[in-house]
Amino acid sequence: MLDSVQPLLAEHLALQTQLSDSSIHGNPALAKKLNRRYAEVSAIVSAYNSVVSITDDLAAAKELAKEDEAFAEEVTTTEEKLVTATEKLRRLLIPRDPDDGRDVIMEIKAGEGGAESALFAADLLRMYIQYANSKGWKTEILDKNESDLGGYKDVQIAIKSNTTDPAQGVFAHLKYEGGVHRVQRVPVTETQGRIHTSAAGVLVFPEVDAPEEVEISQNDLRIDVYRSSGPGGQSVNTTDSAVRITHLPTGIVVSMQNEKSQLQNREAAMRVLRARILAAQQEALEAEQSAARKSQVKSVDRSERIRTYNFPENRIADHRTGYKAYNLDQVMDGALEPVVQSAIQVDEEARLAALGGEK
Repeated sequence: MLDSVQPLLAEHLALQTQLSDSSIHGNPALAKKLNRRYAEVSAIVSAYNSVVSITDDLAAAKELAKEDEAFAEEVTTTEEKLVTATEKLRRLLIPRDPDDGRDVIMEIKAGEGGAESALFAADLLRMYIQYANSKGWKTEILDKNESDLGGYKDVQIAIKSNTTDPAQGVFAHLKYEGGVHRVQRVPVTETQGRIHTSAAGVLVFPEVDAPEEVEISQNDLRIDVYRSSGPGGQSVNTTDSAVRITHLPTGIVVSMQNEKSQLQNREAAMRVLRARILAAQQEALEAEQSAARKSQVKSVDRSERIRTYNFPENRIADHRTGYKAYNLDQVMDGALEPVVQSAIQVDEEARLAALGGEK
């Protein structure tokens, strides 16, 4: 394992040299990419140095223990430290998703359940905003389509961080949220107190760092403009400020009406379009690669039911990881980290197992 770190030590030095070149910072997207990689490799180098240092300490302690049995306890303690440090290095060497350090564009859509589903979509949006706040991330509503009762038929939100460490990135944590979220509770419209089951869908896309990262020809776009509408379909704008962009080669359609300016809606739509095209390109690439390299939790099947939120029992259950807790009220207030960590852990274990199978 230590031999596999040697190329990374060389890469670490090379990245230091690159990042010291002022011309690099004239290209923000490249600088961001290099900084993310540098943070990732730096963590590995630090863990490697720790293993080397503790290994040296253990050798010294064993030599001293030959002459004085009083050092036997230090040998045992140092051996335990080495096991911990080695395990940390082993996990850091797991091939990381190259998009982990990216920011995220998330879409939440009402599904089965009508008005109740739209209300649940609004609850999910609030949960993710509260979670983002707890992580120090910034959120921005890009577009929303409200329902009559105050929920959302669909809503799109951008979530950004200011970290260069991929392990702490937004996508590293939220990529596991994509799928169908099922809710069981008594709807506000239910007069007889019966528990209903409804669902909302969540899509998570890594955001493109710079427009040039995903090339889009203007000839490949069909752009339509129309008047914004609110709940019930009523017009909320007297000008054609809403924008619908269709990417003809892929058939991807993005609509925006949140802003009063057609230009602002177009810019927001292009952000989402680039993210969707990037995700589509990566899904196609993943499909061509070995199944052993793919995440066992981050499914590309967006119809998969991933989680159940049972309000009468105050229970949340993740069907992929087996995580279950009875603090749903806290989770809905943004205490999502334990649920996310359960997905990260399962994914790491699967990747470790895949690495073992490749040997």
